[in-house]
Amino acid sequence: MTTSTHSYTDDPRNAGILVDINGQLFPRDEAKVSVLDSGYILGDGIWEGLRLHDGRIAFLDRHLDRLFGGARAIDLDIGLTRDELTARIAACLEANGMWDGVHIRLMVTRGLKATPYQAPSAVIGPPTIVILPEFKDPTPDVYTRGMSLFTVHVRRGRPDVQDPYLNTHSKHNCIQACIQAAKAGADEALMLDPHGFVATCNSTHFFLVTKGELWTSSGKYCLDGITRRVICELGAELGLVVREHDFSLSSVYAAEEAFVTGTFAGAVSVGSVDGRDFDGPFPAPITARLQAAYIARCEEEPLLPGLTAPA
Repeated sequence: MTTSTHSYTDDPRNAGILVDINGQLFPRDEAKVSVLDSGYILGDGIWEGLRLHDGRIAFLDRHLDRLFGGARAIDLDIGLTRDELTARIAACLEANGMWDGVHIRLMVTRGLKATPYQAPSAVIGPPTIVILPEFKDPTPDVYTRGMSLFTVHVRRGRPDVQDPYLNTHSKHNCIQACIQAAKAGADEALMLDPHGFVATCNSTHFFLVTKGELWTSSGKYCLDGITRRVICELGAELGLVVREHDFSLSSVYAAEEAFVTGTFAGAVSVGSVDGRDFDGPFPAPITARLQAAYIARCEEEPLLPGLTAPA
């Protein structure tokens, strides 16, 4: 059985959490949406993964920028202002007594349809907004064992087919990539762009370190990653040359370090790609520096209004 960069420690408190659906709180086992919801029928919606750290949602403004920008791009009216949505998130966290070590799935779909048909004109109500928070921390070995990646045949597509820049619910190409990597015994899939250059992973972003430089893809065929962008900024602040450009698997195999990034775990060392091993121990030196800088940057974020600190 493989693990992943999203491996987490089970927390019994999650059995009793409250989930917010359109402003109303439901126990986890009773939190449901209709089979006629646009998200269920067609994957028609957008979402964000948020991390609550010591009373702060890391880079909330950037996540809201991406959420509302994505909504405009797919012609979806969220129906709430940024402040109203932030207040709803805070109220849900407060109702659950949450302060630290929490991962939040924020989902917005086009809403209920009169019939299972793809046209937005079939929608008969407001959007469906779900806030699903969980007590969730990465397992300690995520940072120390070195993730294994496998390059899959599933490519990141062009924006005229399905724009990979948008964080939409329609993720089947990433799911196919995840399945192929798991069948190969790897933790995650490394995905190429239509031209054969490295693009991203199925649920994280990919970086390598070579000759003291920090490389990541051009960004043309991957999600507009929040953690990816922060790591690029931190790399420059640490004095690294940061390059966002095209590179092939040959550069990956020859690199000194590799790591992946995401909201859940930050920066996580890669131990091997396609059976080519990187030198340990992990986290590798530059990855460790970036992860420490990332945590420090998260701690500079403002406290989320409406949350009560633990006694």
